[in-house]
Amino acid sequence: MASRGALPSAVLLLLVAAAFAATARAATFTITNNCGSTVWPAATPVGGGTQLDPGQTWTVDVPAGTASGRVWGRTGCSFNGGSGSCQTGDCGGQLSCTLSGQPPMTLAEFTIGGGGAQDFYDISVIDGYNLAMAFSCSTGVALNCGGPQCPDAYLFPSDNTKTHACNGNSNYQVTFCP
Repeated sequence: MASRGALPSAVLLLLVAAAFAATARAATFTITNNCGSTVWPAATPVGGGTQLDPGQTWTVDVPAGTASGRVWGRTGCSFNGGSGSCQTGDCGGQLSCTLSGQPPMTLAEFTIGGGGAQDFYDISVIDGYNLAMAFSCSTGVALNCGGPQCPDAYLFPSDNTKTHACNGNSNYQVTFCP
């Protein structure tokens, strides 16, 4: 049987854990294809991939605490069921990606806080450029990459000023061909 002093401590610990869990929520990514042709966006480590015809939108919920996440558009894809290939951004021939894509690909990169004060996000063309992309968070700077030398994107590995902060667990917009 627990002592009288141990019970309030256990209850307090449970309340603190519940309060932390309540602040750690998913960020919603709304991914839109404004291109004149089909794009097959992919997202890792959550989301997988899908086909987006012109004008369509895909929504992905990303859990708090997700580090090193990526969203990119694949082009020139042909799938039969869940397998096939893409000319750019291919991820092992799968429609639903579990691996990062093959260059060239314009990347939206992010880390979603675990209930913390900030998320972080950027665009990278270090692995090449394949699609124009806009990437923004609901409380931060809007990034726009219209070509391989876009000033809002990481261009080479030693770039160190292109990451932006956003309020923790904000919502995000990724738009292809903005």
